[in-house]
Amino acid sequence: MERLGRKSFSRGLVVPKPLLAGFNALIGFFILLLVWYVLSHTIAPKVPDPAKTLGIFWQLLIDPFYDNGPNDKGIGLQLWLSLERVFVGFGLGALIAVPLGIVIGASEGLRAMLNPVIQMLRPVSPLAWFPVGLAAFQASEQAAIFVIAICSLWPTLINTALGVGSIPQDYRNVARVYAFSPWTYLTRVVLPHSLLYVFTGFRLGMGIAWMVIVAAEMLAGGTGVGFFVWDSYNSGQLEYVMASILFIGLVGWALDALLGQLVRRFSHG
Repeated sequence: MERLGRKSFSRGLVVPKPLLAGFNALIGFFILLLVWYVLSHTIAPKVPDPAKTLGIFWQLLIDPFYDNGPNDKGIGLQLWLSLERVFVGFGLGALIAVPLGIVIGASEGLRAMLNPVIQMLRPVSPLAWFPVGLAAFQASEQAAIFVIAICSLWPTLINTALGVGSIPQDYRNVARVYAFSPWTYLTRVVLPHSLLYVFTGFRLGMGIAWMVIVAAEMLAGGTGVGFFVWDSYNSGQLEYVMASILFIGLVGWALDALLGQLVRRFSHG
């Protein structure tokens, strides 16, 4: 019995991975709050410290869906309106990116022809695209959705083309031997092989879309979390700005985690 006890003790305690990950995350958040506190009391004294920001964060969280008119809405309602625009813009971008990525990935000539164009347009700032959308649609709402779509489609386009272009030659040969129709080749070879690449593109594109919405709504005005941040800044309420940043970060984290689960599922499937 004594020998068994020593053996068990020598192996040490086995900490479950989820518990260890949660503990590490808490340490990371503690370091963030500590650095934030030090900076707000030294080189950036005008930036609210964590205590003030978390107090406002809690106030916004208590009643997040109040609606007292166009310029006075709760943070939950503002986030919801932003998410609606993000999903519409991201969906439109995906509808363009996936078919175009499949076509580009299937043709070396098209890849050589369009890759320079893609690499030129991909880094353009959403602030530069917004006037183009405003001129095209004559409405700030549609312009914001256009900016989200044009900025978020590139990761999906590039990853889809990469997935299609990396189909092994053996798969292509089998499709030729069995005389697959274009539809059969697409559904039996192209999509199964490229699905992980596509969802990875979705994950990256959604992150970009969620970043872009803040800048787009600052320019568009009216509603949304970007407008809420800009309006709070213009009112001199920096505590609300910092609290909004926390909400934006948490929602972005949740979206990334959801799409990350899909990527992991298909990577093991």
